[in-house]
Amino acid sequence: MDQMSIVEDAPKHKGMSLKWKWALGSAVGVFLIFIIFSWFVVEAFSNQIIKDEREELQSTMQIVKQRLARLDADELLPARIDQQLLPTDGRAVTEVLADPVSTYLARQDIIIRVYNEHGAQVFPVEPDGNTFRKVDAELIDEEMQHGTKILVGRMPLINHNHKRIGTIVLENHLVSYHSLFQRVYTIITVLIVLGIILIALWGYWLANYLLRPVDDIERVINEMQIDPQSQSRIPISETTHDELTELATLTNLTFDRMQRFILAQHQFVEDVSHELRTPVAIVKGHMELLNRWGKDDPQILDESIQASLSEITRMQGLVQEMLDLTRADQVEITFRDGDTDVKELINAIYNNFKMIHEDFIFGLDDSLSGPTIINMSRDHLEQIMIILSDNAVKYSQTRKEIHYAVSRGMNQVQIAVQDFGEGISQEDADRVFDRFYRVDKARSRTQGGNGLGLSIAEKLVQGYGGSIKLESAIGKGSIFIVTLPIKQAKK
Repeated sequence: MDQMSIVEDAPKHKGMSLKWKWALGSAVGVFLIFIIFSWFVVEAFSNQIIKDEREELQSTMQIVKQRLARLDADELLPARIDQQLLPTDGRAVTEVLADPVSTYLARQDIIIRVYNEHGAQVFPVEPDGNTFRKVDAELIDEEMQHGTKILVGRMPLINHNHKRIGTIVLENHLVSYHSLFQRVYTIITVLIVLGIILIALWGYWLANYLLRPVDDIERVINEMQIDPQSQSRIPISETTHDELTELATLTNLTFDRMQRFILAQHQFVEDVSHELRTPVAIVKGHMELLNRWGKDDPQILDESIQASLSEITRMQGLVQEMLDLTRADQVEITFRDGDTDVKELINAIYNNFKMIHEDFIFGLDDSLSGPTIINMSRDHLEQIMIILSDNAVKYSQTRKEIHYAVSRGMNQVQIAVQDFGEGISQEDADRVFDRFYRVDKARSRTQGGNGLGLSIAEKLVQGYGGSIKLESAIGKGSIFIVTLPIKQAKK
């Protein structure tokens, strides 16, 4: 599958974008909060107005009762009631206007009805078909009339002889109340609509502002799909440090690591192809030579067999080192526990290499006062030391001298292997632990090795919680320093 097909197979945008979801979600949330808040405010305001209307209705009922209390049962006629309800002649205008009865009669939403003891309506004169309900005490109810809430006050009419002569009914149709709340509901509706629009726009702008790193991530990922080696990265804000900033940083690190893996893979294929091409070509050449005429010549036959075996051994070593490196990737799981005395093993490596390479000068600076135990397999520590020692011997062809040093800190032990060979540049020193990396490939092939040893050593050291570093200078040599945690130290 080529790069263009990968881009074409990439998932497309479906449905509503996150920005609009955020905006609409914010608008709906604010809408619900505003509705709940408005409901509580309107309900409290409504209850207060109803309470005031009740008190005023109750006061008016008492005054109507006082006005009609002088009548007798046989005087409960419409004309007499009209005279009692109207203000007395000669009263001041201010008193008339202040009279609750006059004020209520002047309001179109107030209706006063008077019934005699037999339930007949005597005021107003014309019956309006309302159902009469007799009460024994003053009572104010909220009732629904034609789908509208009204206040109805009822109380018995007791005359000056303390005799019940009828019933007084006052209806407050709350015209002003309903008109007021109709305007309130209109205002609330307009505010809700405007609020939703403004909140939606604000939420969209805020989401667009806060989610800019997501757009950058999408842009960079698309560029990486087209060109995996693209150097485009997500810009990191120095002023904001939130989850998206952390995601952008992690994504950049992932891209960097991915590109290193791609480069390592390309380098791996190139190096392995080159390493295998040469010995295969050599073996093939010798086999063709023998097939043509060399098998009849014992000397040519022997030389071809030896050369072929040598090249096959090289290929076998390459495959083995690759397998070792694969195993080293799982060192943390496979080789978790171990008790190895660093002092004893370093001395053994020093003595072994001094015996094998008699033309070299070996030195050992051992500052450990006694056994120093680390949590590492002895085979792995020995493998690390052999890799570093072989590397030192390999690149010390002019000044054949190698020094070992081992020392102990508070809870760590340090092992150093130093040579006085050619040394390497800082650029090469940063990459010597990469798989199949060689400073000088042509020279490395003549000296043996495939650039896997130092990578294996690094994986083993890191797998046991340690570290390894290289300090080198061209023309002065190199020193590898291994640091490992101490498990137990005996003095």
